[in-house]
Amino acid sequence: MLHSQDYDAIRKNYQKAVSDKIICKEMLKHFENKNNTGLDLAYEGAFQAIWAKHAINPLEKLTTFKKGKKNIEKAVKQNPNLIETRFLRYSIQKESPAFLGYKSNIDEDKMLLNRNIKNVEDIILKQMIINILKS
Repeated sequence: MLHSQDYDAIRKNYQKAVSDKIICKEMLKHFENKNNTGLDLAYEGAFQAIWAKHAINPLEKLTTFKKGKKNIEKAVKQNPNLIETRFLRYSIQKESPAFLGYKSNIDEDKMLLNRNIKNVEDIILKQMIINILKS
């Protein structure tokens, strides 16, 4: 399990990974070959899903996205009430192209985020949730 300062860095990198291929790749390396569970697994899945945007090969794009989706779903099942995991799923589903068919939890996750944002103590995470809900 990571310490909270590690999560600060991971959260900041999560925000940059969409536009920064190098950061995305570094974060994938950070999580690979570890037996990730819970929040770590959710972040691993989120970075995998984002990597699909950077990958050039269409097969790699699809394979990586599916792997990311599977990891996010597994993390949500492990702890369905963890707001950060639900935020990650929401942000990936919201931004993923419709043809990938990964949109089924948007409304449910958005309601959970809106209902629980007042309980989020981490400033970076809270701002990330506010931003995604506004966009």
